[in-house]
Amino acid sequence: MIYDLAIVIPTLNEANNVKILFDKVSSALQGISWEIIFVDDDSPDGTMEVIRNLEVVYNNVRGLQRVGRRGLSSACIEGMMATGARHIAVMDADLQHDETLLPRMYEALRGNDLDIVLASRFLEGSTIENFARQRQRISRMGIRLTRLITHARLSDPLSGFFMLKRDVLRDVVHRLSGQGFKIMLDIFASSPRPLRYAEFPLIFRQRHAGESKLDTLVAMEFLFMLADKMFGHILPVRFVLFVMVGLLGVILHLAVLALGLTAGTEFLWAQVIATLVAMTSNFFGNNWFTYHDRRLKGVEIVRGLMSFYIACSIGALVNFVIAESLYEHTVSWTLSGALGAVVGSVWNYGVTSTFTWKHKPIPLRPIHVPAPSARTRGIFGEAANDDGNSPRGAT
Repeated sequence: MIYDLAIVIPTLNEANNVKILFDKVSSALQGISWEIIFVDDDSPDGTMEVIRNLEVVYNNVRGLQRVGRRGLSSACIEGMMATGARHIAVMDADLQHDETLLPRMYEALRGNDLDIVLASRFLEGSTIENFARQRQRISRMGIRLTRLITHARLSDPLSGFFMLKRDVLRDVVHRLSGQGFKIMLDIFASSPRPLRYAEFPLIFRQRHAGESKLDTLVAMEFLFMLADKMFGHILPVRFVLFVMVGLLGVILHLAVLALGLTAGTEFLWAQVIATLVAMTSNFFGNNWFTYHDRRLKGVEIVRGLMSFYIACSIGALVNFVIAESLYEHTVSWTLSGALGAVVGSVWNYGVTSTFTWKHKPIPLRPIHVPAPSARTRGIFGEAANDDGNSPRGAT
């Protein structure tokens, strides 16, 4: 069945919120043909089990479980691409977004010449409950930065609550960076034309359960996405970060080499030690910064470090061979060295991106789905509604 409206909700450790949110959305969307799609990043708190239980009871509930990858923006993209609905909404699972706005957003999008509508925390009439001043300052600073990449003067371009037409998604999906937590900003920045939009004042509530996922990493991913939209068409931002970490490694290498020679260590051994220290530093710098979204943890760090050593050792050899060959063909030593370094850096980046920080394969896991109840009232005790979200098997 193709619904007219799909609500996409990314989840991570939201087991206590999923059922409450579903009930609130069900109450708000009476008389509208809709479905809800939860995209869960393999939450360890049982979020997916709650979603599966809802799937058993309701025809308009779907759960997508992502294993081996995380990220709010990429989860939203997968959820939006998984539906054929003509209108698609995105909202958070923490109950901070006012679900009663959904019908108004839906009617505005259907009845006007609009591409997207959004709920804003900073319009007149908006209310923000328990929103710390520091977070308000950060949000307003972020809003000013977003004007570098958008064609619209949005009051809240960092909003996570919006609704768009499927045609808009089709036009932008191949341009989306999928980075960070601000998918709506990504959509506006990726659109080949200015989007026609409307804004609604939002009552931004306190989080009901769980913990906020806002931290330093979120801010870094936000800046990463801005840079990607501004310069990514010229040079991959991840490659620039990789080179920056490498330059810091060069400085560390020279410092350790100088320290070793000062201590009386033979040059060869001082060079070996300095190289290992620099490689190790580069690995952890890239693991934390360049590949923060693919960060290796636990025993994976050992495997990653070994593959990084091997790749960079080969890269150093490639650097040496190219520089030496160019120099022998009367190319200046500065240009020879620079070209060798560039080729070595590209090699290191390409190989480590493929093998060290590769995307993890998705393992197949058996999914336990409880047997549906024989009664018309589901396991949560809800009777059939007349708006299309009927319990499975209800008459």
